[in-house]
Amino acid sequence: MLLVIDVGNTNIVFGLYDGKELAFDWRISSDVDRTSDEYGLLFDQIFRYNDISIVDIEDVIISSVVPTLMHTLPAASIRYFHKEPIVIGPGVKTGMNIRYDNPKEVGADRIVNAVAAYEKYGGPVIIVDFGTANTFCYVNKEGDYLGGAITPGIRISSEALFLRTAKLPKVELLKPEKVIGKNTVSSIQSGMVNGFIGMVDHIIELMMNEMEVEHKDINVVATGGFSQLIASQSKYIKKIDKMLTLDGLRIIYERNKANDLSK
Repeated sequence: MLLVIDVGNTNIVFGLYDGKELAFDWRISSDVDRTSDEYGLLFDQIFRYNDISIVDIEDVIISSVVPTLMHTLPAASIRYFHKEPIVIGPGVKTGMNIRYDNPKEVGADRIVNAVAAYEKYGGPVIIVDFGTANTFCYVNKEGDYLGGAITPGIRISSEALFLRTAKLPKVELLKPEKVIGKNTVSSIQSGMVNGFIGMVDHIIELMMNEMEVEHKDINVVATGGFSQLIASQSKYIKKIDKMLTLDGLRIIYERNKANDLSK
């Protein structure tokens, strides 16, 4: 089986593929203070609980946007899984032309999502990832990554509101029944959730206008932890794919494996 690991600022999402099928997936918090041994033992414990043996893991591929964990998790893979992982970065074959001013600046998660979205849904495609930050990525019909936009995520925005105001409470992020809130909690929920829905649709609309693409002619795909909350209310997002990043890691692994075999 193939172990795929997506390291985000808030969570680490990882899974095991049996061929092209995602057999298992899990989510743990990203903790920069954990050592490679702690991560290795944590993964081993999760696998044992699910009756998975370390010997079943044939290869490992990792994507990370957290620099401090770029050494920790590969080290854990080598020590506990006895596998030198593929780490998404320069030199890794993605099969996608990155038309960015400096391709090295593009987050690994954005490239992985773009590869998966184009492979699964075709182009042109806009990918919206609802994570600690919201990222918007555009891939054209030919499969070229053109760039996108980045905004603060809804969770850190709500936490900033709570931390930087004296009397506003921290609230659960839910879509209220009405836009006009009758109390402080529902008013905050309305502003945060409806505000983000409006922002998302506006950025998508601007992208389509800039590229002169009609809504009917483009796929708009959402992924990430808050995709269901926001994307389900969007007038442009056609598909919510929670496992998009993991699928992208599998696809990139297969391309690099095939490239190695052809040498």
